[in-house]
Amino acid sequence: MLNMEVIAEIRRRHLVSKESISSIARDLNLSRPTVRKHLQTIETLGYVRQHQPAPKLGCFQATLESWLQTERHLPKAQRRTAKRLFEGLQSEGYRGAYDSVQRCVKQWKSAQLAPSVKGAFVPLVFVPGDACQFDWSQEQVDIDGVVQTIKVAHFRLAYSRQMFVVAYPRETQEMVLDAHNRAFAFFGGVPQRLIYDNLKTVVDAILVGKERRFNRRFMALANHYLFEPVACTPESGWEKGQVENQVGNVREWLFTPMARFKSFELLNEWLSKRCLELAARSHPAEAERTIAQCFEQERARLRPVASEFAGYVEQMMRVSSTCLVRVDRNRYSVPADFAGKVVSVRVFADQIRLVIDGQVIAQHGRRFGRDQLIFDPWHYLPVLEKKPGALRNGAPFVEWDLPKAVKAVRDRVLKQPRGDRAFVELLLAAREVGLDTLQVACELTLECGVVTAAVVMNELRRLTAPERPERISLPEQLRLQVEPMADCSRYDHLLGRQHVH
Repeated sequence: MLNMEVIAEIRRRHLVSKESISSIARDLNLSRPTVRKHLQTIETLGYVRQHQPAPKLGCFQATLESWLQTERHLPKAQRRTAKRLFEGLQSEGYRGAYDSVQRCVKQWKSAQLAPSVKGAFVPLVFVPGDACQFDWSQEQVDIDGVVQTIKVAHFRLAYSRQMFVVAYPRETQEMVLDAHNRAFAFFGGVPQRLIYDNLKTVVDAILVGKERRFNRRFMALANHYLFEPVACTPESGWEKGQVENQVGNVREWLFTPMARFKSFELLNEWLSKRCLELAARSHPAEAERTIAQCFEQERARLRPVASEFAGYVEQMMRVSSTCLVRVDRNRYSVPADFAGKVVSVRVFADQIRLVIDGQVIAQHGRRFGRDQLIFDPWHYLPVLEKKPGALRNGAPFVEWDLPKAVKAVRDRVLKQPRGDRAFVELLLAAREVGLDTLQVACELTLECGVVTAAVVMNELRRLTAPERPERISLPEQLRLQVEPMADCSRYDHLLGRQHVH
């Protein structure tokens, strides 16, 4: 049997190009009767076996169907698979192939479905403030000249159709938590329910029916905002069809052609603005009103946000001897006082916080990528007190972005004897009074022309010394009754007496 592409070529070459049957048969290595036959073929042809014989299944088919009929009323988890049913028939004496059993099971299950409802759906109606649908999509963008694949979180209020989208470098739980914070701030409130796929960052386990075991950290978010999480039936995307359609529309509206921005912050500001602009379109169910007008009605029904959820994922880690902790393939510095200790690492979508006993001991902007070292040089000052030589080649200090005047003083002081220790003392002083004060002291030192650590320290003390009061008020008892008079002749008198002796 020829495929339809060859049949179409035969008909096109003979009926359109007026090529002879002999030429077509010779070129396609076919017989002329075959060519003549397929010149009459218009509809798709193909042999489909209407019934697959299963002679060995025979009398066992009734047993198999009775098992299937009995088990159809059991929960899905308790029903036997085709493989288990095959093993059961073998114990009854069946000696045929597994394929026959599998085919019979499939045909029996298909026959149980009412043909009239296949592909049919129930239209859904939502009231204001009732539900919001959530989904992720994958897009291509240019961030600071680098084309990369990003993840976009989609929210859609089911009644008003108001959408909100926000972009992230990846799809992780802290991103999910942050996206909800942003969405509720954008909407100005929280709906009663949020509808999800069975995301691993949201659902830990799918149980019987609609029962789910949700992730504990995600449930902390739901309990904070008091919304009900609802997970769709697997492979039933129509249960959140609005946001499914939104994914395709947003790709066309916002990411075609490719979006180009300097940073994720600028991209997300633009996306938020575009979500408001697109709300000027007509509402799909209420053509006389816009999405924005319906949103204003729905906003009044949303639950107000009392406070923002702390959207981080926490893990306990031990600080290395080099004062670093490893997070997501990158390393971040910790104050040297905590080397070797266990700290709580709180991973947010855009930052890393290190906490001990509820106190934040360090904070860094989050980096994405691999094998990056993120230092705060001030974390290593206690180490410099004991090892000042590390100032010259220590990784945290090599690319330290110090003010220009401070760099100039450093370069000159380090060339002097014991200059590394002297400059470390300046840094220790700056930790107390601030880097800006050290910068001013260095500028004054450079102006005077004598550049040493002692001169800079003297300028620091002058800058930080408390101001002297113009007049001191004293109680009456401490006031002098007779104020002394300056008499320089007394010194001459004393000098004269010494001269006589």
